[in-house]
Amino acid sequence: MAQKKRIVIEDDNDKTPLEEPTIPPNPDDAADQPLDAADSPKALEEKLAAAEAEASENRDRMLRMAAELDNSKKRAARDLDDIKKYATENLIRQLLTVVDNLERAIASAAPDNENGQSLVDGVALTLAEIMKILEKHYVSPIQALGEPFDPAFHQAMCQEESTDQPPNTVVQEFQKGYLIHDRLLRPAMVVVSKAAQDGQTPEKTVNTNA
Repeated sequence: MAQKKRIVIEDDNDKTPLEEPTIPPNPDDAADQPLDAADSPKALEEKLAAAEAEASENRDRMLRMAAELDNSKKRAARDLDDIKKYATENLIRQLLTVVDNLERAIASAAPDNENGQSLVDGVALTLAEIMKILEKHYVSPIQALGEPFDPAFHQAMCQEESTDQPPNTVVQEFQKGYLIHDRLLRPAMVVVSKAAQDGQTPEKTVNTNA
């Protein structure tokens, strides 16, 4: 007896559909697509201009910071130099009082007294040594007598009428002034001339504001 064959009928709907192969995009096709508004030439130019402006601003800021740093270094160097130059200013100012007393002692000594002359010579030598020390520390006296009055270096104690000096001239010095390097250590205390009135004896006017 012959065997029966089993026939299976496949339903097309039961078949799993085959996946279509993925085709990579063609770069040339992108050129055919319309540009986004953000990528338009005008937008790109605006972005470039903004980037250039920001770069310029950052460069200017960097230059300003560099200049400020350089100025700070220069100021610090000047301050340090001033400290070195004027560190002894207070000490020397006090020492000038000793110089004043020595000068007064020399000026008040009787020239005809032999013993007094020996004392004067000794004081003069002491004064000379002190002046050498001051000179080593860049201290120098201010020239005042016969010079035009300068409030930056002279302190007017009074005015005196004068016929042989032009007005506003230093005609007398009460106390010497000194400089340390180029800085005023103390002003010279002086008498300043003024024009004499016709037919009157020259007189001295005290400056009450001194």
